[in-house]
Amino acid sequence: MSTAPEPLVAIAMKGYPRLSETFIAQELLGLQQRGLPFAIWSLRHPTDADRHLMHKQITAPVTYLPEYLHDDPRRVLRGALSALRRPGVLRLAAVFLRDLARDPTRNRLRRLGQACVMAHELPAGIAHLHVHYLHTPASVIRYVALLRRLSWSFSAHAKDIWTTPDWEKREKIAAAAWGVTCTRDGHAELARLSDRADKVALVYHGLDLARFPPPPSRLGRDGGDPADPVRFVTIGRAVEKKGFDDLLSALARLPATLHWRLTHIGGGEKLKGLKILAEVLGLSERVTWAGPQAQAAVVTALREADLFVLPSKQADNGDRDGLPNVVMEAASQALPIVATDFAGIPEFIGDGVEGVLVAPGDVAALAQAMAELAMAPERRAALGAAAHARLTQEFSAAAGLDRIYRKLLSSARAGGRG
Repeated sequence: MSTAPEPLVAIAMKGYPRLSETFIAQELLGLQQRGLPFAIWSLRHPTDADRHLMHKQITAPVTYLPEYLHDDPRRVLRGALSALRRPGVLRLAAVFLRDLARDPTRNRLRRLGQACVMAHELPAGIAHLHVHYLHTPASVIRYVALLRRLSWSFSAHAKDIWTTPDWEKREKIAAAAWGVTCTRDGHAELARLSDRADKVALVYHGLDLARFPPPPSRLGRDGGDPADPVRFVTIGRAVEKKGFDDLLSALARLPATLHWRLTHIGGGEKLKGLKILAEVLGLSERVTWAGPQAQAAVVTALREADLFVLPSKQADNGDRDGLPNVVMEAASQALPIVATDFAGIPEFIGDGVEGVLVAPGDVAALAQAMAELAMAPERRAALGAAAHARLTQEFSAAAGLDRIYRKLLSSARAGGRG
């Protein structure tokens, strides 16, 4: 009876599994299919009730660190005592105290405690560490790498790039062996702070098209029949950067003669406020709040819709999207897209070619674009076909997965010394 090979790489993230992070699940499954032996380490236990099919296919072992140090004091104590005996403890102390002086928070202490636990429990065969997100998770992995004298790398995405202080990004990039990020916007920001021109590479997530059925044939709804309204769909966590408040305001501006329905898929901290806003605007009976959904339900919603809408914008704290996977998922079903000309979205959607782009925060322009496309089924079909063609020709996941697999395998085979 054959046994799985011992993991060579530990891949860490803030929470696993998460329905909103299909791009991470896609990468993990792709690495597994390419034969990379890895283990998953998560700073938090899952909070989503459901899982994607991809999560069920990923067989790598998963270890959960104590989310709060008081959750498992014995485990934390064992990690701390083990850390004191490691040769890398002096290097860690110097880095941690410098970090703490600039960020004197409980969160910083929690990162150290989690790192001590992980460094103590990490199997001896692990030769390289990789982390998703350059903020909190990367702090933990950097400290582990110092304790265990291992090399490490990172995948930076969106919030972690735009809300982490420059000093912290600069020092983490310098300490890492290499990194990747998923938009030109993010790559330019990290390259600005990089100690070496080739330290950070641009690698699009792309989409594994094998996970999606061929696009459906759509009815030519034009919003004129109250019994068969135009169906809008939007997907994403209810957070400020997604712009769902702008979407509701735009819906309130649509012509009274246009018959429509909206489905929102996703959870999030602002969901309750959005429901209240929809009621205030008189939209409640036309909006379905479906909550977080697994992939099958997401695909069904995309196939049943006539138009996908995502009005992303910059949040007050600087957070912004990268290239949201849901935009490419909509394209997989040849669904026309209305979105904002912001962050990584225009790297995939050309205005008037694969979709319609409006300025972030421009509610009037958003309403106009939605109204015009709602009443123009032939134009919707042309935009959807173009988006599907761009996805299949230029944004397949395979090329990016091959690059990350080779980089991780090479780092692990190099012996992992940081």
